[in-house]
Amino acid sequence: MYFPGSPVLSVEGTFAEACLLETVLLAIYNHDSAIAAAASRMTSMAGDRPCAEMGSRRTQEWSAVAAARAAYVAGFASTSNLEAGRSYGVPTIGTAAHSFTLLHDTEEDAFRAQLATLGDSTTLLVDTYDIAEAIRLGVELTEGRLGAIRLDSGDLAIVARQARDLLDDLGATHTKIMVTSDLDEWQIAALQGAPVDGYGVGTALVTGSGHPTCGFVYKLVARADSDAPDAHMTPVAKKSKGKNTLGGRKFAMRRRGADGRAETEVIGLGTPPGNDGNDRDLLVPVIKDGEVVYRATLDDARRRHADSLAELPVGALRISKGEPALETLILDETGDETTNPYQAAPVVHNI
Repeated sequence: MYFPGSPVLSVEGTFAEACLLETVLLAIYNHDSAIAAAASRMTSMAGDRPCAEMGSRRTQEWSAVAAARAAYVAGFASTSNLEAGRSYGVPTIGTAAHSFTLLHDTEEDAFRAQLATLGDSTTLLVDTYDIAEAIRLGVELTEGRLGAIRLDSGDLAIVARQARDLLDDLGATHTKIMVTSDLDEWQIAALQGAPVDGYGVGTALVTGSGHPTCGFVYKLVARADSDAPDAHMTPVAKKSKGKNTLGGRKFAMRRRGADGRAETEVIGLGTPPGNDGNDRDLLVPVIKDGEVVYRATLDDARRRHADSLAELPVGALRISKGEPALETLILDETGDETTNPYQAAPVVHNI
């Protein structure tokens, strides 16, 4: 979780080395964090119901792989992108398409073929023709053991309720209902009271749900006075109107209260103070002297997202637009509070 003015990454090196990294780092952070932010909002609204990433057809081919990875970090349970499964180990799933049903002479032929290949636990797409008839057919062919159905059209809240009632009447009380169809966090929130067991999300997710970039910037904040390894670092900063920056090497901590809830984002210049136990350091060494020193896995990142989300105040889970969930506090070299040039930055969502 990040907040206005809080540094996400610090790079120290020669000017040429740092410049070479700028474009690739901003490309990764701006794109992947936008997807992760959208995914975090969606999984927060979904609660215990799993979300599947299904947006590969709505973005550039390699962006689709990155999007699947970012969504998994932010709580999505699976992806339809096979390359993300091969490259990163993200769990892969899929359901039959309408085209698969249309390929066969009848819906029954299509269902029989899918069940013969994947077994009764598969998910049948039931809205190619008549939803009620398709549900009855799926339950009959599996003798009530059908794993799940997928709904991809109509008023999902109403259709899901009707489907649940029909499944229960037919004795398929364990058959789950998965919904798709241009979902976003707002629609997922609206479906909280519907008998839905999972969500498949595509377009809104891989395009950042209306916010395709996070607006991260990469700015020079200090320069060495000489080439000596222990040279003094002089803070530098832009002063241009509307784009001013805060000079100096920074540290970042998340201050927590006695109840373990995060209260403040503390950004300081110079040497960080001793941690008295209620602060969590946000910046850790990743590469030192050309060697990778941080070996977190994708699952580690996934757990860190869940832990970071859990420590935020309850108000952070509002779906509405508003102010940041945490105040950003800027400290100068002496430890005193100073002006925060980022506090007035546009904020679109709370998480």
